[in-house]
Amino acid sequence: MFCIIDNYDSFTYNLVEYMRILGQDVDVFTNDVPLESINIKSYTGIILSPGPSSPQNSKVTLSIIQKAIHTPLFGVCLGMQAIGYVFGGAIVHAKKIMHGKTDTIEHFGSTMFNHVPQRFTAVRYHSLAVSQDNFPECLQIEAVSSDGEIMALSHKDRFRWGVQSHPESYASEYGMHILKNFIGVSYEYRKSHNTHN
Repeated sequence: MFCIIDNYDSFTYNLVEYMRILGQDVDVFTNDVPLESINIKSYTGIILSPGPSSPQNSKVTLSIIQKAIHTPLFGVCLGMQAIGYVFGGAIVHAKKIMHGKTDTIEHFGSTMFNHVPQRFTAVRYHSLAVSQDNFPECLQIEAVSSDGEIMALSHKDRFRWGVQSHPESYASEYGMHILKNFIGVSYEYRKSHNTHN
């Protein structure tokens, strides 16, 4: 069972649909519910959805990143920015406003991109970005855009993955592969850690 935190974005239910196509049961909570209403340790993994606001205002999303120590997390767009923000990254205006535009993404071989070509096309829909300046040492950049923005990151010691682009968009290549990678590695991680949050 997976959980999706809905940061009030129209793409959230695309993520839900993709997860169900991939055979997963999904619970959905909006980001304004109390943290206590989410049984974090009952989920194989948690997806942090895109959203229209800034990560500083993503409410329970921030709490989950801090509290769900042994639960795999996958942040999409705002969800990735929230991961960067919680671990000390600066959130800045993107070099270009990218609202519904496709771009070439280049990744560096992380497990989240298994079976995905090193360069692929994905939809970007954001005006904010995680800055590469003073990038937190605990995080790792996993992909960049054609204009050098961070397009994916991970935590070096905790299972925190994030992508800035939208794998759930029909115009993004390999989106289903990326979600499938998160699902597969989440099951392996939870089994090996026998988790207790």
